Amino acid sequence: MIRSIIIDDEPLARSLLRGYVNDYDDIEVVGEYGNGFDGIKGITELKPDLVFLDIQMPKLNGFEMLELLDEIPQIIFVTAYDRYALKAFENNAADYLLKPFSRDRLDDALRKAKRLLQAPANNISVKDLLAEHQSKIESIDRIAVKTGTKIKIIYIDDIQYLESQDDYVMIYTGDGKYLKQKTMKFFEANLPEQEFIRVHRSYIVRTDFVEQIELYEKDSYLIKLKNEQTVPVSKSGYNRLRETLNF
Repeated sequence: MIRSIIIDDEPLARSLLRGYVNDYDDIEVVGEYGNGFDGIKGITELKPDLVFLDIQMPKLNGFEMLELLDEIPQIIFVTAYDRYALKAFENNAADYLLKPFSRDRLDDALRKAKRLLQAPANNISVKDLLAEHQSKIESIDRIAVKTGTKIKIIYIDDIQYLESQDDYVMIYTGDGKYLKQKTMKFFEANLPEQEFIRVHRSYIVRTDFVEQIELYEKDSYLIKLKNEQTVPVSKSGYNRLRETLNF
């Protein structure tokens, strides 16, 4: 028996999909959730084999959800937006259902998912899809992080600066600091470039959070931030600061 859960913010869409899935003798719906926060909790607690996952949801979308999971089950993405029906879905993910979908289309997706469930390391395809999705992002306006058993949404306007920590990045805000498994290169490429500057290989700062730039020693500078913290500035970082801040 394949244990599945449905995550979709539209009650009608959940009801329709549940009705379709209930017709399959070898698939059981063990959970149903209307938002990404509850969906992550359901996946963590129920450990389903298969998840029907809506992509576009408020507060926490499907891709943000998957980034926060330690173990990714087999996924069938459900979306009303054909711009997400990328080649990556066809090549890597279990499948996607474009709303509104037919029972025949669901049959096809389930056949593919069952094949992948029998193969080792079947969630690699979903990780590949996440990587491709992230490579196509032009700008981000929020970041989802996991803190213990809780999920926090950090909005870009609340970020003060970021610090590299091996394979993670520490994000500093006015109410605390949060660790995210991303690279500095990702944030450098996707944060608004006029608002954030990479001043050092280990630091990205918000330009309007800079209090002053101090000479530390010959050709070496420190940035003093508005919270009294200081961060080092590389030569290239100093040049970027001068170009952006016009001094």
